[in-house]
Amino acid sequence: MKISTKGRYAVRMLLDMAEHQSDGYISLKDIAERQGISKKYLEQIISLFNNTDILRSSRGFKGGYKLARTPDKYTIGEILRITEGSIAPIACLEDVPNRCARSSSCKTLFVWEGLYKVICEYLDSVTIKDIIDNDLSLAGNDYII
Repeated sequence: MKISTKGRYAVRMLLDMAEHQSDGYISLKDIAERQGISKKYLEQIISLFNNTDILRSSRGFKGGYKLARTPDKYTIGEILRITEGSIAPIACLEDVPNRCARSSSCKTLFVWEGLYKVICEYLDSVTIKDIIDNDLSLAGNDYII
């Protein structure tokens, strides 16, 4: 499994919104400038979040986007499933139940199922708030003597 640029940028975009949530609605232009990501690319990512409960939007002057929930309610797993489509390490694990004709006799299936379980458990345990908190703890360890 390899996370695409789209998935990584989506996490960065939502993280930026979380860090600036007190600013109200945030324009994609502002996020693009702060993150060094093209506005056009962010527009493509935003479109993936249509019809989800991830973001709220407002049009017009001072319009833009903001998180629909608090940062602790967004897991990295949820974000990546929306942007990547699947986080399964192999194709046959993308469907439930497994539709692979070889699944009943596959000697290595347990390896891939185990890997998938670990990936999901980890990504579903890390939130946007965890990233913010980790960054704050790293900044707090910057002592100058």
